Amino acid sequence: MDDLIRNPLQAAMAALSPAFHQATGPLAQIMREGGLYCVFQPLAELREGSIYAHEALIRGPEGTPLHTPDALLEQARRERILQDFELLCVAQALLQWGRCGNAGRLFVNISADALVRAVTLCGAGRMNRLVQSMGVSTRMLVLEITEHDRVSDMPALRAALKEVHAAGARVALDDFGDGRSSLRLWAETKPDFVKIDKYFIQNISGHPEKLQMLQAIKSIADMFGSTLVAEGIETAEDLRALRDLDIPYGQGYLLGRPAPAPRDAIAGDARAVMQDRRVAVLPHLGQQARPGILRNMLLIQAPTVTPQTRNDDVGELFQAHADLHALAVVDGTRPVALINRQQFMNHYATLYFREVHGRKPCITIANRAPRVVELDCDVEQLVGILTSQDQRYLSDGFIVTDNGRYTGLGTGDQLVRSVTEARIEAARHANPLTFLPGNIPISLHMQRLLDSGTEFVACYADLNHFKPFNDYYGYWRGDQMIRLLARLAVSQCDAQRDFVGHVGGDDFMLLFQSSDWLRRCEALVREFGLEAQALFDPEARQAGGIWAEDRHGIQRFFACTSLSIGVVHIGPGAIQRPEEVANLAALAKHDAKLAATGIAWREATSLPGGRVSLHSPLTAALARSRVLVSSV
Repeated sequence: MDDLIRNPLQAAMAALSPAFHQATGPLAQIMREGGLYCVFQPLAELREGSIYAHEALIRGPEGTPLHTPDALLEQARRERILQDFELLCVAQALLQWGRCGNAGRLFVNISADALVRAVTLCGAGRMNRLVQSMGVSTRMLVLEITEHDRVSDMPALRAALKEVHAAGARVALDDFGDGRSSLRLWAETKPDFVKIDKYFIQNISGHPEKLQMLQAIKSIADMFGSTLVAEGIETAEDLRALRDLDIPYGQGYLLGRPAPAPRDAIAGDARAVMQDRRVAVLPHLGQQARPGILRNMLLIQAPTVTPQTRNDDVGELFQAHADLHALAVVDGTRPVALINRQQFMNHYATLYFREVHGRKPCITIANRAPRVVELDCDVEQLVGILTSQDQRYLSDGFIVTDNGRYTGLGTGDQLVRSVTEARIEAARHANPLTFLPGNIPISLHMQRLLDSGTEFVACYADLNHFKPFNDYYGYWRGDQMIRLLARLAVSQCDAQRDFVGHVGGDDFMLLFQSSDWLRRCEALVREFGLEAQALFDPEARQAGGIWAEDRHGIQRFFACTSLSIGVVHIGPGAIQRPEEVANLAALAKHDAKLAATGIAWREATSLPGGRVSLHSPLTAALARSRVLVSSV
């Protein structure tokens, strides 16, 4: 131990395994010649942008095949000196970092088995002294566990981690989610930090599935008390999204590339993102078809019969249960047929039926191909039943099973109602016509904007004379017009700054952080007016509109469908709740329908006592609002 403290690198080399001392491969030679060195990549605090720590990354001789970490690790495996290589890398990292002076916190990679061996070599209670001999405070050291292979001895790893914490150092779990770093290892080691693999980070701003996985990882981190570090941050959009998701720390080329010396500040491009307080537009994942929607449905707990049950007994059951629409025929626990009440009783009431068929088994007149629905089926399977050519479920109802075992009966009305309710719930998350975010994502994004204290513009877009158009040309062309508006609205928005949602029908909500929102709104009104003309027939285009019934059933002339946008500028702290924003935007929309330009503008600013002040330059005052807009 004393030799380790006096000359750490030489002592560490001497403590390596006999396999290393006997090895003749190129990596062993590089290690003996002192050809390994470290570069340091910063980890940044993602809210304010300050440097939190650096990670030591090993390098081999430049310009050789063994320069990169992956090549070095692979060669160490080939030469069967992997643990020796890791231990020497740790010693090299600590020595280089110690020479940097008080450079801050250092993350150092080490596998679980190598960590166990390192603690064994140090001896109980002596790790702190060894690390300090290299010029590094153990309080500033984070040992980052990587899983090259499965942990061979979990109890030994737990004992080693106890020594690490006793010395004042901390522990991180590297590359969580890459297929090697497991949830079990997280639970067993209870690391202070967990570094999220770059797969979940890169292009998170465009992948809703990655966003949901990251939110799940955040929940696990909260449960275990671990702090998250996002790896592989390379774009401003991903950095902004991670910042707004409250991921505490990050690492990646955008923040700073590996360098021989530690950095004092993050890279300029990343610093610009940190200073920009605009809220990220997070990717939207529509509500998925949830399994088990029938579990919330009140099933009919009807008695059952067997295939051998006599028709007379079935008749008695129907007479005893006047509200029973059907009976399931069950063989053991497995349903095999269904008897419709009305059809059976019609047969049973005919002349001589009881005399001829009363004692015969009921299976002879049962429907042997009934609708059978699993309790855990999803909405799409139920929709398949509703749209199939076989519509007997409307009168027969259907049988519900749980893992193939009879559970109860349902009616056609219940099936239609369950599908309708599920569709309505899904539409609140993503509109089924335009696939744009629905009411729930709109409210969530609005709340994020309000909570951030940033200023933004809420625009309520609505079509003029859409109902007469839809009645005149039919729903198919009406849907085309709504999809046209959705496409143009998305095209006029900056995907990284602005949010487009579909409230329902012909109502849309646009939430702008772009400073040129007025130009975008004007372009949207203009382009919609031009492209919507193509949905009218030539006679209507020439006349400038169509004759159709109004809401009172009176025929009158309606101009070609156009777009109105009600605008509300929300100042910092002016409003606290999304529904207030939506209400103000709806008021502005009514103003816009009276405006020649199709756009009306209001501003909401906060007053003492939590009151909201509204300024409303309407219709003819829109030109004057351009002057006001310049200060937004």
